Amino acid sequence: MKRLVLISPVAAGGLVGREFGFRLPVLGLLKVAALTPPDWQVTIVDEKVERLDRAIAADLVGITSMTTTAPRAYEIADHFQGRGIPVVMGGMHVSALPHEALAHCRSVVVGEAEELWPRVLADFERESLQPIYRHADGFPSLRGLPRPDWELYRQKRYLPVHFVETTRGCPLDCEFCAVTTAFGGRYRNRPVDEVIAEVRHLRPFPGVFTLKNCVFFVDDNIVSNRAYARELLPRLAEFNLKWFSHASMNIARDAELLRLCQRSGCVGLFIGFETLSDENLQAIGKRTNHPQEYLDVVRRIHDHGIGIDASFVFGLDGDDDGVFDRTLEFVTKAKIEVCYYSILTPYPGTRLHHRLTHERRILTSDWSQYDTCHVVYRPRAFTPDQLLAGYHRALRESFSLPGILRRLWGTTAYKPFFYPMNLGFRQSARALRRAYLRNGRNVSAITAQPG
Repeated sequence: MKRLVLISPVAAGGLVGREFGFRLPVLGLLKVAALTPPDWQVTIVDEKVERLDRAIAADLVGITSMTTTAPRAYEIADHFQGRGIPVVMGGMHVSALPHEALAHCRSVVVGEAEELWPRVLADFERESLQPIYRHADGFPSLRGLPRPDWELYRQKRYLPVHFVETTRGCPLDCEFCAVTTAFGGRYRNRPVDEVIAEVRHLRPFPGVFTLKNCVFFVDDNIVSNRAYARELLPRLAEFNLKWFSHASMNIARDAELLRLCQRSGCVGLFIGFETLSDENLQAIGKRTNHPQEYLDVVRRIHDHGIGIDASFVFGLDGDDDGVFDRTLEFVTKAKIEVCYYSILTPYPGTRLHHRLTHERRILTSDWSQYDTCHVVYRPRAFTPDQLLAGYHRALRESFSLPGILRRLWGTTAYKPFFYPMNLGFRQSARALRRAYLRNGRNVSAITAQPG
């Protein structure tokens, strides 16, 4: 039996790096494993929860990579290639920069694995691996996808959360986001019957009670297609789930969808607020958001017992030095259950990266710094150090114990979900701040010359 080892590298630092308080599973590698024929023995190694045995036996190695994990991914690839074991790489970063990745591996899968991965394995068996595999025309169908085998993760030290996908793609095309480039500019939906069959097949994690039915729907907008959502959500209600997903704030304008989310077990939604500035929203291309409506949006969602994980980006070109105080005031006043702050990061393949490269504002191509916790470009309104200091102040104040209590006191959202989430973010933010102070609060030491 041929041996396939699939590896997810961990970032060296950052809010979602090695110190992150939440050990969440990697759905992408489960999907690749599901696409692999049964005559292969599949092992998945996720460095978030386990150490990679560099002597592990393998006939073929697959490595997935985000931008911030690319240096570690390349290090691992070089090691296995040095052992004479072919390495295939995929993921968002190598899909954007396939020729960079090919300096470290035998083949690159550009884009989604469906329809491509079986070709990779067939070519491997014929000893004819190609350098680049990509879809010749459009994106693969989401119909008839093989079911992920969660038993591959049963003994790993993950949080007891299952990941399920119902849609891919996003038509918004925000300047800083790579989703549209990677997954297409429209929403593609899986057949509802297939989603329901996958949910029905899930099994509780052993020894876990309060979160045993917790599911994270990994869609960029689970209510993007309202007709589809109206078919899916009532059928989820039969499973007694506690589920979380992403949504646009347009959901607040649809009382029926909010009721369906509540009845089907939605405990929280991740929503990209991004900024409190209309000017910034227009500049980045997110025209669905209107800051004057933010408080009303939050109220309507809260009225249905649904908590909010709100994301904000610091360092947009229209920001000034008051952006941190305004954002902190808003998340406290609105009683946002979780606030996710990020520093604007120009990921390869995005329109933002193209623009800042053209303007010669990129400071470094050290991909390990592309973790939304470092400043890798020259901001307009701040020095890099000022932006980094403001980011850390926002984290410190929001995830101090008084800050957490001010936001969560009186909330009707599901407390067993949001209190642990805040404490996990507090732990991660404190670890990130210790690293920040240890490095002398100076980003100029880790940035190269503009190029």
